Amino acid sequence: MLLLTKNPEYINNVAPLYPTASQVPPHQALRSYRMVSDLHGVQVLLFDVFGTTVDWHGSLVDELAALGRKYAVDGDWSTFSKTWRLGYVNHIHEIAKGGTGSLNMDKLHREILEKILQSSEWKHFGAVLDEEQRENLNNAWHRLRGWPDTTAGLHTLKKHRIVGALSNGNTRLLIDLAKFSDLPWDVVFSSELFGSFKPDLKVYQGAIKHLSLEPQNCALVAAHMWDLRGAAATGMKTIFVKRAAEEPIGQAEVKTKSDGGEVDLVVDSFAELAAIFAEGK
Repeated sequence: MLLLTKNPEYINNVAPLYPTASQVPPHQALRSYRMVSDLHGVQVLLFDVFGTTVDWHGSLVDELAALGRKYAVDGDWSTFSKTWRLGYVNHIHEIAKGGTGSLNMDKLHREILEKILQSSEWKHFGAVLDEEQRENLNNAWHRLRGWPDTTAGLHTLKKHRIVGALSNGNTRLLIDLAKFSDLPWDVVFSSELFGSFKPDLKVYQGAIKHLSLEPQNCALVAAHMWDLRGAAATGMKTIFVKRAAEEPIGQAEVKTKSDGGEVDLVVDSFAELAAIFAEGK
């Protein structure tokens, strides 16, 4: 667990694609009163990071494309990024089920990168990258951009609740991301601290224990149903945030419990979530 210093200022260049809390349409503000009642008693909002808070895919594609241009290498950088990510996802689910392997995301990412660069599809790319370049590419995971609504939304939420990261990333990776993308966490929890990966229940339970709260006083915000199901199994509240291409099943299919679904709340952005908690205080 790592406590981070408070960042007192908003960034000024958040893209206008997502509204600030004060700009949320009146009909959304009205329904926020009903929504926040489903989260009564929540004191802490814990956020998944990769895909929920930061745009890993778009960020990696840009880094890879720039590297490709530098060395005159063409490739489907979206596929490269997704293959890299899939290797990680498969690994964490095996560990969460009791398997063995690295618990450090940086080391894991590097192992997967080497396998990709040795593959027949990408060995031409691997041939132009020396050790220093490979390490710098691996560190691209430390330079992921937040979604356009991320920083402003977190700053607003921070006024009303404790906000923290609960991620499968290793601690140094999460620190670097917080600094790079201005993520104003009050606290950072790395699953590495609990000896496993989400969705292993002991990761969520470990964070709850360190916060000195009951599960129902904590909510997980994530764009992945497997993560939210893990949190729900411990008694935490669950908030699904829609992020393009993150959820395998159609996002329109994710429903709140009041509508016959699995989660306590569904929102379109951190801005909407911030407006809900601002209204509900």
